[in-house]
Formats: sequence, structure tokens, C-alpha cells
Amino acid sequence: MPLIFSLLGGLALFIFGMRTMSEGLSAALGDGMRVLLGKATRNRLAGLGLGTVIGGLIQSSASVVLFIGFINAGLMTLLQSVAPILGANIGTTLSVQLISFKLSDYCLPAVFIGLLLHMVSKNPKLKYGGQSVLGFGLLFLGMVIMSDAIKPHRELFEPWLVHINGKNIGGLITGTLIAALITGVVQSSGAVIGMGFAMISAGAITEFSGIYPIIIGANVGTCVTGLLGSIGTTADARRAAMVHLVFNLISTSLAIAAYPLFYKFIPLTSGDLIRQAANADTIKMSISALLMLPLIPVLGKIATRLVPSKTESPEPSYLDDTLLNQPEQAIFACLRELQRTTRICAKSLHLAAEEFIQHNPRRVKLIKVNEASIDAVKTAMRCYLTKLTQHYLSKRQAILISHIDRCMSDVERIGDHIDNLSDIAARQRAISTAHFNPNVVEDWLTIHRCVEKLLHKVIESLDPETAHFQELAKEIIDLREQYTEKAISIRNAHFHRLEEKEITPIAGLLFNDYLSNFWRITKHIKNIALAQQQPQFWLKREKLGKVMSDESPGYSVAEKINPNDYLDKLQSEHYR
Repeated sequence: MPLIFSLLGGLALFIFGMRTMSEGLSAALGDGMRVLLGKATRNRLAGLGLGTVIGGLIQSSASVVLFIGFINAGLMTLLQSVAPILGANIGTTLSVQLISFKLSDYCLPAVFIGLLLHMVSKNPKLKYGGQSVLGFGLLFLGMVIMSDAIKPHRELFEPWLVHINGKNIGGLITGTLIAALITGVVQSSGAVIGMGFAMISAGAITEFSGIYPIIIGANVGTCVTGLLGSIGTTADARRAAMVHLVFNLISTSLAIAAYPLFYKFIPLTSGDLIRQAANADTIKMSISALLMLPLIPVLGKIATRLVPSKTESPEPSYLDDTLLNQPEQAIFACLRELQRTTRICAKSLHLAAEEFIQHNPRRVKLIKVNEASIDAVKTAMRCYLTKLTQHYLSKRQAILISHIDRCMSDVERIGDHIDNLSDIAARQRAISTAHFNPNVVEDWLTIHRCVEKLLHKVIESLDPETAHFQELAKEIIDLREQYTEKAISIRNAHFHRLEEKEITPIAGLLFNDYLSNFWRITKHIKNIALAQQQPQFWLKREKLGKVMSDESPGYSVAEKINPNDYLDKLQSEHYR
């Protein structure tokens, strides 16, 4: 029993350390990760290289989930995602290379330094960098615990390991399947390979043929994370997860077919068995990715055949970098992107109503996926508008892109509140005394219809083809006033029911939560309409095709202030 707990505890610590390290690196990069992904779509080699970087930082399975999110948000196409997916698989092997170095002596100092940086540092980069170092230390500490647990009992593992030893083709295939199954359960190829390294350190595995099936099987098992992450997403997003699986199945098949070559030449790369295993993983994945790179369209077609869909592809993003030197055209594209994102909100709002009536896990998943897509679009929009400011802008254009940025923030917050509606429904289902009577349900649906009507009016108003932003905005504000009157009437009826004990107090609290989120949605809708009423919120049609140079826009750049002047002002009596 102590052996089992030591192994499971060490494995848990290893997985937690790996995730902590990946999350820290991802947070330290911040929006830079999304900028990298944007660049990854330019050509196959760039996609392969940047996918390798991202995979090295956050693991291939997590990277694929990130790519799936981008496809679902319309920010990346299926074919654009294939090269980064191939690269992410190479990147994961670089993490394995890091694990293969004998750095266990430094695990405790890394834990101490990483935790200190994470707790003390005010600088976000250092704070999350500290989290990465902490994860790095925990990862190696987990390996040490597993290795120390196995050493005294390594003879117990021999009868099991003999069945997955790759000395013959039968053992190689069996070992690959078992490693794939275990990896699918723990959803971390690094953890399974790390466990194999711990067995090598403990002396339970002494030959390259013993670790080889574990490596190639783990690469297949890690695809489970991407497949699970694609549930509820668009067809192309699910196809991206399938590309990941198909690639790893091809790569593993090639590795099985070429096992005599690996057994002959890999030992020449290092005298250390752990290093040999890491080198084999990197070489196998790199060769497979380079072989598949010219066949990206074929992989896309295979995935399309395996994941057929009769539904239309989602509306793609309108944020095109080639339009940046045509500011009016770029602003036109931004308005289209705002409209597209608001349509995603409208779909989620309708799903939230269905979820209120009847629970469906797939529906909840889709609402969550849509919310993540809206977040991704907001980040992409901010990056796009930032790049647009590097070009010459008229005064109207400079003010208009500020309004668009503000509107995008409002749309993102609308998505958050719609997500909250499904969360409240989940809380309500968990409480047996929180059911609503038919009158309350009807009031809920009345409020929902009003908000849905408002949101569809916003979609109409954001059409850049229209020349009547201000008039449509006025309609939205009038509709919002009508909603306010209706909401007040329903809230008063709600309080009356509570007084008459027609509903329970907990049901009353939950209904109030629903009303608050609906109210916040309409508040953000009103913000968008107010922005559209501004005199600068219009498009100059004759400028749509005009190309602007990168000449100085003529704005004055403010000098850096002296902080002490303003700190003194804050402390003065006059300020108070």
C-alpha cells in the first residue's frame, strides 16, 4: 500500500507541477500567446515553428485545445491550424528533453525560489515566471518520489514490464496500446513518459526497448485531451482535434515500422538511457512532422471525411492584416467582427433560455465554448486596433476605433453575463426547494424575449453597410427604456410573490440573480447604442479603398510626467 500511495502521489505531484509550469509560462506570455498564434497562420513553416514554441511551453494537448478555441472563434481555419498542431507535437518533446536532464538535485531550491517569486513579486512577468519555476521543481520532486518508491520493489514490476517490452513486434504493439490507454486516462503524455523515466532511474527499465513503447504510446494517448476539448465546438474545430489524432497515429505507425532503426542508432546519441528516450521522442516527432508538412491538405481532407457535417462552416473572422494600410476598410472589418461576435452572444442567449427550461450538458458546454470564443475575439480585436494605430488616422477614425474598442468590451461582458445565466440554472437545479412556479417561468421568459429582441437590434445596428447608426441606436435606447419598465413591473410582482409565500426565499434569490444579469446585459447594450450615437460613429464610403502611408499621424506625444508632482497633489488639502 505505501508503494501505491508513493507512486500515485509522485505522479500527481508530477502532473500538478507540469500544469503549474505550463500555466505560469502561458500567463507570463499573456496576450503574446495569441499574437504568436496569429502569426502562425501566415505560412506552413511559420506555423510549424511557432507551434513548436507554443507546444514546448504549454504541451501539445493544451496547445491543440487552444487552436480548437481559435478555430471555433473563427480566428483560424482548419488548414491554418494543421502546421501549428504538427509543431506543437515537436514542442512537447522539447519538454521531455528538459525532464530528461538530471536536475532532481535542484527540485527543492526551485520550489522555494519559485514560490517566493510568485508570492512576493508585484511584477506579473516575475510572478508568473515564479509559478513556472515552482512547477518545474514540483515536477522533478514527483519524479524523485516515484523513483525512490520503485527502487526497493523493482522486481515486482518485472512481470508486468516484460509484456510491454519492445524487443519483439508483439511486445512493442502491446506496450504502445497500454501506454496510450494510461495517457488517455491521465491526459498527459509528459506524465506517462516521466513515469517511464522514474522506472529507468529506479532500475526497473534497463534497456531502450523497454521505454520505446511507452514513448510512442504516450503520443497517441495525449490526443484524448484535444478530442474532449472539441466537444460542443464547430465541425472544423472537431476536425482539428481529429488531425491531431490522425497525425499521431501515423507517426506511431511509422515508429513501430522503423523500430529496428531506432534500436540501432538511438543508443549512439547518448550513453544515458533517459537521454536516449528523450532523443528518440524528438527525432520521431520531428521526422513525422516534416514528412506530413507537405501533406497538410490531405490531413485536412481525412479529418473532414472522419468528421462529416451538414451544417455550414462558422462565419470567419473579418480581421485581415492586409487591410491595415486602408484604415477605413479596416474599421469596416472591425464593425463586421463586432457584429459577428454579437451573433455568437445571441446564439448563447437562446441556448441559455433552453437550458433554463431543461438541462443538457452539451448545451452548457456550447455556451462555455462560445464565451471562450468571445474572449478570444476581444483579444484579437484589441491587437488589431493596436496595429491599426501605427498607420495614419484621421481625427474621426482615431475616435471611432476607441468607440469600437469600448463596444467590443461591452460585447465581451454580455457574453460573461449570458454564461452566468447558465451557471445560475445549474445552481437552481442543485437545490430541491428552488423550483419556480409557472407564473415565475413566464416572467423569466418575458424578460428573456425583451433582451433577445434588444440583442438582435444591436446586430442589425452594427452592420457597416448601413448609414444609419444613430437612428438604429435611438431605437435600441427606446427599446431599453421599454425593457426597464417591464423589468420593474416583473420585479415588483416577484416581491409580491415572496410576501405571499408563493415561492421560497432561495427561489427568490435565484430569480433576483437572473434579473440582475439580464439588467447588466441591457446596460452593456445601451453602452453600445450610446457609442453609436456619437457624431464620429460613421464610415466615409469614398475612403474605403484609400491606401494610407505610414507617415506620422501628426498627434503630439505627451512627455513623461513626474510622479512626485501628482503624489504630492494627492496628499494636499485642496485635493480632498
